[in-house]
Amino acid sequence: MSAFDEPHRASTRSHSSHDADRLQFRPPWRRSRRALFAGLFASTAALGIWAMFQILYVGGITPLELVILGLFALTFSWIIIAFWSAVIGFVLTLCRRDPVTLARLQPAKPPSDAQSRTALVMPIHNENIDGVITGLEATCRDLPADTPQRQLEVFVLSDSTDDAIVEQEHLAIGALQRRLDGVCQLHYRHRDSNSGRKAGNLGEFCRRWGKRYDFMLVLDADSVMSGSTVSALIDAMEANPRLGLLQTVPIPVHQQSLFGRANQFAASLYSPMLAAGLSFWHADAANYFGHNAIMRTEAFMAHCGLPQLPGSPPLGGDILSHDFVEAALMRRGGWQVQMQTDLDGSFEEMPSHILDYAKRDRRWVQGNLQHLRLLGGHGLHPLSRLHFLFGAFAYISSLVWLSILVISTADALIRAIAEPNFFTSNAQLFPDWPIAPPPLIMPLLGGTLAMLLMPKVLGMCIAMIRRPRAFGGRGRLAISVLLESLFAMLIAPLMMVFHSLFVINVLSGRTVAWDPQSREGRAVAWREAWRHTWQASLVGLAWAGVTWWYTPVFFWWLTPVWLGLMLAAPLIRFSSSLKFGRRLRRAGLLLVPSETSPPEVLRAQLACEGVADGERPWPPPQEQPGEMPEQNFGAPRGDTTARGMS
Repeated sequence: MSAFDEPHRASTRSHSSHDADRLQFRPPWRRSRRALFAGLFASTAALGIWAMFQILYVGGITPLELVILGLFALTFSWIIIAFWSAVIGFVLTLCRRDPVTLARLQPAKPPSDAQSRTALVMPIHNENIDGVITGLEATCRDLPADTPQRQLEVFVLSDSTDDAIVEQEHLAIGALQRRLDGVCQLHYRHRDSNSGRKAGNLGEFCRRWGKRYDFMLVLDADSVMSGSTVSALIDAMEANPRLGLLQTVPIPVHQQSLFGRANQFAASLYSPMLAAGLSFWHADAANYFGHNAIMRTEAFMAHCGLPQLPGSPPLGGDILSHDFVEAALMRRGGWQVQMQTDLDGSFEEMPSHILDYAKRDRRWVQGNLQHLRLLGGHGLHPLSRLHFLFGAFAYISSLVWLSILVISTADALIRAIAEPNFFTSNAQLFPDWPIAPPPLIMPLLGGTLAMLLMPKVLGMCIAMIRRPRAFGGRGRLAISVLLESLFAMLIAPLMMVFHSLFVINVLSGRTVAWDPQSREGRAVAWREAWRHTWQASLVGLAWAGVTWWYTPVFFWWLTPVWLGLMLAAPLIRFSSSLKFGRRLRRAGLLLVPSETSPPEVLRAQLACEGVADGERPWPPPQEQPGEMPEQNFGAPRGDTTARGMS
């Protein structure tokens, strides 16, 4: 019996017994703000699609143009979602309003008699233990001290399969335990199997120790979190008994290359504002990124036991992007899933160059495309279905964009090569002169470009008003925004090609190994850069040559595309340069708050010594086993209607 056919298991908590809690802690005007966002989206989309139709419908519309219109509707709608989320997030951030409660931002106030025990868990798999130890030790040393009302323990959950790495983990964790003796309780557990990958690793922890803890704060191997942020997350969970999962906005740190610094700058400047806008209409049905988030262990164990998808990989087997699914299952179980956008002590690292970044995306493409199979899952909240759809379309949109460009080029070439015929009948006295398109091309192009750039402009405005010195001052901030925007525009065609190929590979049945993510900064060699991009560069060169020869006007419209493809190898090479990135930092460009005024936890991370030989780690604490039933996405037997969630 497959996971889609099993009867749905009931929640371990009674929903009717929490009606008072639901009313007290339910975010206000949820339906109204979702209706507002839907209205803004629909009206903007209708206006843009109508304008595009009027441009194409000149003397009739061809099948190619109909395809272009449909693909344009998809990409234009995708742009609109980001645009209006940014605008709403800008207003909320400027007014210092909580995007979920809409009240003035203020710390959560748990009950005076609240008591809790929290486990900070860090799953690792064949990681560079030196990088793990430095971030983990800094986080542990920044944690608040235990009290009778609040206790914190830390777990490193290893399912590494390389014996040499496992041995390094034993010695490094053992040494760290002794350094932290009296500071915090650090535990280590290694399981021999990697079944279920990260979700299986966390599930095994929950089944063995989950009932020991009220909350579980999940960190990635590269995560760093300040003690004040940990305390704020626990406060929020204690203050709202209906809150099942609370996600922070992790900000990249420690980037040295141009590519890494540009992404770090963009995330620092724009991500909290965009997250606030999304949280406004997500309300209590937000998403989960898989790390730097806290969850109620009881809710996670009751609702987040993942099944295997029927069929073989890449679209079957283990659910790879488990985080979206766990958030959806928790929301289906009646628990709130929210995002905390105002905490500034949640950090992570990221790949330092385009090739490693693309490799990480290749894994995510496979995981997110699996979610399309879950869109019809029984009882899921409508916004959870949207998260599944948006997660997949984040990569499918590249294939859609590429299709628009290819079809538009074909249409332009057909028009340029075909001989004009102004007399369609032998008895025709006057010619059929071509009808000029309505003057909507430039307004539509300008409006689309404005919506693409508006999140950057709004993020810059907030920084200019709130903390310009944190980004190097107003002048350097403006130059940095321009530099990051230009760089993003140049690498966009290459990422479009990469993502399109990834989507095609997954849909054609090719799978990929989910190996540890590379986080080490390094300059990519010319040979490696050319090996991965020579085909794209040839396509860009041919594309430019053909359009220049037959339709020069269209050639200039395509300049950002063919130029980005032709420069793919140099872009990869120079954007990976650590020297170039450091020169930009010395010049005060692409600076971020974690560099200009680093918090204590990041300073401590850089000061940590890393791996040191030690004794074997201490045994983990006594187990308190609990059930974590496997969930399903099919309707219960005899039930043909999906259970709606308000």
